[in-house]
Order: sequence, then C-alpha cells, then structure tokens
Amino acid sequence: MNKLELPGRVWIASDIHLGPDTPATAQAFHRFLIKASAQADALILCGDIFDAWIGDDVALSAPPPWLAETLTELGHVSEKIPLWLGRGNRDFLIGRALAGHVGAQLLPDQVCLATDAGPILLSHGDEYCLADKSYQRFRRLVRCPAVQWLFLRLSLSFRRGIADFARKRSMASNRHKAMEIMDVSPSAIEQAFSGTDADIMVHGHTHRPQLHRLTVGGRERRRYVLPDWDYDHGDTPRGGWLAVDATGPHLVQASKLS
Repeated sequence: MNKLELPGRVWIASDIHLGPDTPATAQAFHRFLIKASAQADALILCGDIFDAWIGDDVALSAPPPWLAETLTELGHVSEKIPLWLGRGNRDFLIGRALAGHVGAQLLPDQVCLATDAGPILLSHGDEYCLADKSYQRFRRLVRCPAVQWLFLRLSLSFRRGIADFARKRSMASNRHKAMEIMDVSPSAIEQAFSGTDADIMVHGHTHRPQLHRLTVGGRERRRYVLPDWDYDHGDTPRGGWLAVDATGPHLVQASKLS
C-alpha cells in the first residue's frame, strides 16, 4: 500500500466532472480552490476532476478556454499549498505531464494517508463496485498499459469520438442498472480495511455522500463517501469536500460557494 504523510488541514474532493458544458460547476470549483488555498495545508482531488480525459497532450498543446481556465486555477493552488491529483473512472488517463503542468503531484490509485486524524485509506472508489461486473471488465481493459499506449497514439479527433461513444454507452447502461449494483460491495470494503490499521476510509465515485459506520475485525470503522459536484443541472446545486484535521474528518456539503 502506498503511503503519504499529510499533517495539518487536508481537504479532499472528488467527482467535479468538469467539461465544456459545466460553466457554473467550474466557477463554483474555482471558488473552492481559492478557499482551499487560504484555509487548507494540502488539497487532494481524488478522481473524476474532469468528465472525460483523452490525454495530457490536450492540456499541454491547445486547451479549450474552459480547460485552460481550470488549469490556471489549479496552478494558483499549487503555488500556495501541496496539490495532489488522483484518477477516476472518467479521467484515468491523467498522467504526470498534466500534474507537472499545474505544479501538482500524481496520487496513487490507492493510498494510505498519515494525517492528524490518523491513517486514512483513500481512493476514487470505483474499484470497490464489484457487483457491476460489466464495468469491472471495462475497467480492467482501459487500465491495461498496452491499451492506453495504443489509445494515446490515435488522433485527438478519434480519441474524442471514442470517449463520447463510451460515455453515452455508459449512461445508457446505468439507467437500467439497480442502484445497489453501482454501489460499493461490502466484501470489498471489509477486505480493504482488513489489510491495514486504518479505521477511516474515504472515496468518491458513487455520488452518495454519507458517513457509514461498520465493524471489521472487531473494530469500528468509518467510511466517508465524498459528494459529487453539479451546479449546472437541476434545481438543487451540489458540491462539497472532506476536511481533515486533528479533530477528525468533517464532511462539508455545499449548495453554493462564495
């Protein structure tokens, strides 16, 4: 298990799903970044920062305006506090080039944080959704280094077409899946806890923010699910993060950010 020491005030967010069609979400996220820079000692974004990511070369060559603005804001954060970027199921192709471009460090897919609140298991969370067998097959395929190597050598337009097709197919498929299939599997959570001394787990992916209490190995454990972000659709804007300090983890959900 990868380990990372992060003392002080650590903020963790996930599932912002930024794209060209989410201007209000982007502005809320940018305000959050300013807030984190002023109030936190480190910021972790643990996956699905972007609704799709087809390669770091998009950001390094000629990023569209919405992306360029977000990259600038991320760079401002890293000038003030350590910034860590994780990879989710939508932006698993984020690499060291992007992290270096914004002055961040790339987060391992699974990591144990040494914090003032104690050890915390952190990941995006999609690896725990074992009941969704079709997704897990897809995940194994796209995480294969050879497949990624081949994909990144396609033209940008071809990559965009593949990403759009995969996203639409995933959305159509999810409409017919029971919610419990797309949630984490209890056995996977128990197994993850059993392999460490951590009593706290943090992940995103499921878009079901909540604190879950469970007993594993005769000890009480806590699983914090991070909120997803959406300030562009529906009547109830949403976002949030987990703030970790010596008093413990605190889940913050925000319908607006000032």
